[in-house]
Amino acid sequence: MFEFFFKYPWEVYRKGTFVLSSGWPLWLLGVCALLVAVLVGWLVLRRPGPNARALAIAGLQWAVLSLLLLMLWQPALSVSSLKPQQNVVSVIVDTSSSMALDNRIGEAKKLLDSGLLDDLKKRFPVRLYQAGRGLERVSATPAQASQPVTNLGEALRSAVAESASLPVGAIVLLTDGADNAGGLDSDTMDAVRRSRIPVHAVGFGPESIRNDVEIIDAELPSRALPDARLAATVSVRQAGFAGRTARISVKDGSKVLATRDVKLPDDGKSLREVIPFSAGAAGAKAMQVSVAAIEGETNPDNNAVTRLVDVRDKKPRILYFEGEPRWETKFIRRAAELDKNIELVSIIRTTQNKFYRQGINDPKELERGFPDSVEELFRYQGLIIGNVEAGYFNSSQQSLIKEFVDRRGGGVLFLGGRAALSDGGWNKAGAAEMLPVILPDRKGTFHRDPATAELTAAGRDSLLTRIEDNPDKNTARWKALPYLADYQEVGAAKPGALVLAEMIVAGRGRSPLLATQSYGRGRVAVFATGGSWRWQMAQDSKDMSHETFWRQMLRWLVSDVNERTTVISEKQVYADESRVPLRADVRDRNYLPAADAVVEAHIMGPGGVSAVVPLLPAKGESGAYVADWKAEAPGSYLAEVVARQGEAELGRDVLTFRREDGVAEHFRTEQNRELLERIAQQSGGRYYKPDQTSALAREIELSEAGISVKETRDIWNAPFAFMLVAGLKAAEWLLRRKWGAV
Repeated sequence: MFEFFFKYPWEVYRKGTFVLSSGWPLWLLGVCALLVAVLVGWLVLRRPGPNARALAIAGLQWAVLSLLLLMLWQPALSVSSLKPQQNVVSVIVDTSSSMALDNRIGEAKKLLDSGLLDDLKKRFPVRLYQAGRGLERVSATPAQASQPVTNLGEALRSAVAESASLPVGAIVLLTDGADNAGGLDSDTMDAVRRSRIPVHAVGFGPESIRNDVEIIDAELPSRALPDARLAATVSVRQAGFAGRTARISVKDGSKVLATRDVKLPDDGKSLREVIPFSAGAAGAKAMQVSVAAIEGETNPDNNAVTRLVDVRDKKPRILYFEGEPRWETKFIRRAAELDKNIELVSIIRTTQNKFYRQGINDPKELERGFPDSVEELFRYQGLIIGNVEAGYFNSSQQSLIKEFVDRRGGGVLFLGGRAALSDGGWNKAGAAEMLPVILPDRKGTFHRDPATAELTAAGRDSLLTRIEDNPDKNTARWKALPYLADYQEVGAAKPGALVLAEMIVAGRGRSPLLATQSYGRGRVAVFATGGSWRWQMAQDSKDMSHETFWRQMLRWLVSDVNERTTVISEKQVYADESRVPLRADVRDRNYLPAADAVVEAHIMGPGGVSAVVPLLPAKGESGAYVADWKAEAPGSYLAEVVARQGEAELGRDVLTFRREDGVAEHFRTEQNRELLERIAQQSGGRYYKPDQTSALAREIELSEAGISVKETRDIWNAPFAFMLVAGLKAAEWLLRRKWGAV
């Protein structure tokens, strides 16, 4: 219908540029239109008593005359069009396994074979391809979709590369847009734009999930100590099962570590659940996080994901310095003795120059009191500072405490006490900068009054404060803990800090009890009391609340503490990706960035895979070394990174990761229309639904890619122009009939 009235299809108007082909200057048209307006106005004004009706008739007359003038200038469209049979059209069919869902590949084949392919072949030589991990030319329309990965970026790069030897006029991409290889980066899109080849995307599949429950993500720590209490943060979305109960499980092989029954949210929404579990014995664990399938699910393959946890058999050491003997020290040590994977070394000042040491490895350890050198302090991974004033430490030791967190990456815990925090002058010390709270600028902040503990919203989900696995029971358990006999005012939390627990004091309201924050490479916490020992003494001897809390606190201090060489990878599991970026953070013996190290990764993998990969200095980052390695085969890998400086070894670290094929195709299976529209828009093409492709061949003709010519297509003689003139004159006649002769 559009073509009947306007002479050409809509695509010509969308792609064309409006021009006047008569060659006469545009200003002359404006002058003529102005003269016509003056003439018509004079004819109207010369009559006595001009009114609104006369002006309306005059306006219609001027519009008709101006339109006739415009047609004398011969309006036209300037368009670029491909020369027939001289430009190749590349038709790419996505044959990854997600296209098998809902028979999307069948719809694509039917669309091509029912006329679209023939329509294209009438105008252009057509090359047919299938795309999965790469691009492969085929002789017939693909009927199967079984490739384990979608890499649209690689497919487009390969198709564009052919334009160097072939006149490629356009690319037609039939896909659901479920790209899971991360290949559609800015460099790829820049290459497509530079080629000036339009990409016309035809999208298949529903644009939202239907009757499905899917795990969006599962976050687990990559490293842990044996028997550590860990948490899987699981995100789930669903459609079609709102309000139903689903069971989330965490498994180590066939062993179920934890389960949680959850109520599914409304359609299209997601829920986030934190599920605690035990890491178990040392070793590399492939943890499976899954949601039990519900009857009627269309895609149960996206109900489970695998994550790696490297449980390392090591014993980090924590130094606990206490300014005087007190009950808190005794009960913290008792809790630490129950954890065979933590070494707690304590030093208690008994008089000004005498100390009582426990947990030392040899008689010379800490014989002079608190360490005053990097070599001595940095051998520990955690540090607890109890009831001791800041003035006890000299300026060098105070700087060391700060550097222990910032440079070494250790964890520090400050306890409350009559000579601690503000009452001990820590608000004036340099270490105040790293505390998660703004200490009051006064004395008298320590009080020997009853205070009860209560979790905050952040503490409800934190493993650090998890005494009971069930969040509701855990919150109730904290409220039921015996009162603390003392507390300390610590001021307001800093921006970015987390307050996990508060204390409630009669007549004084709430104030932070346990607050944490990251600082530099490490972490810092404040526990504003010295009376948690009452949680043990005032309860049944079998109650483990106190021991559980302190074991978790001690492990929190030393978790993720980096040594001199630490290797990092972006992911634990690479689903349908072979590129593995490796990164090592290398420090010298003083934990300063080592800029002149030699770093190598020794990689072992499935089927006897073995490789030595050099890591090179990262640009602009002192102490950082990077490399990319390609893991071809699926399976589990181990990479040991060794850093040397001259003949001396600075350190080594081990990384485990897993490579999987055919997994990502089962996730995010709805059509990614946003991506397809972006590809089409940025390349100069269009996005089509399958039932909108009747104009695709005509659209492709109007392109500047390949071998094209500029054409000028007249539109002054389009039927609509004459119908517009006739319509304006008819309107004038009708008004004259209605109003009488004017």
